[in-house]
Amino acid sequence: MSHILNRPVWSALATRHQAFAEGRTLARRYRPTIIPFAATATDDAESLQALAKLVSVGETVVLAQADPIALPRELVAVSTADAVQMVAEQPLQAVSDPRVEQLTRRDAAEMLALASLTRPGPFTLEALSLGDFWGVKIDGRLAAMAGERMKQPGYSELSGVCSHPDFRGGGLGRLLSLFVANRIMARGETPYLHAFASNVAATGLYESIGFRLRSAMNIAVVQRAG
Repeated sequence: MSHILNRPVWSALATRHQAFAEGRTLARRYRPTIIPFAATATDDAESLQALAKLVSVGETVVLAQADPIALPRELVAVSTADAVQMVAEQPLQAVSDPRVEQLTRRDAAEMLALASLTRPGPFTLEALSLGDFWGVKIDGRLAAMAGERMKQPGYSELSGVCSHPDFRGGGLGRLLSLFVANRIMARGETPYLHAFASNVAATGLYESIGFRLRSAMNIAVVQRAG
């Protein structure tokens, strides 16, 4: 049986994130204002046609899955990347730091600015609707953040981990990654994450705090052909 995280976008939209989904039984996507991810349950022709119908002219969606990515003739990949999926199944180091605070919609513009600068992955002003985000502010500025994104039965994704260049080297990414992962574990769920395979600094950090490689992943940014 295929692992639930092999197609994390689909398994999220078919279960715990159904409320954020557009589409039906063959293909689904997050509402465009939230995040641009889309997926199919399988790569049969009917499902791929259903996916094509979810992508409007002029917009792009992101596919992420362990299986090689197949596209209908109506869609074309404008970029692809190799990624890794990592999970933390054993207890992690406990962390406590009074600087860590929950971020709210009042922080959304500053969160978007930080994500746009550091590019940890797709992020929008509506990302807070998917899960809690936490951050550290220094001198009134958002120095680093991390939060939760996709959710499946028994799993929650650690996502959006980033630090402002002015504050790197202080261990804030490590602190917030552990903080959020421990919150996920405290709910009885397994934290997992995605990183570009080429980002050895990030994967090395995650390995150092207790995450292990679960699967290679394929990423594609796609749009309508022509």
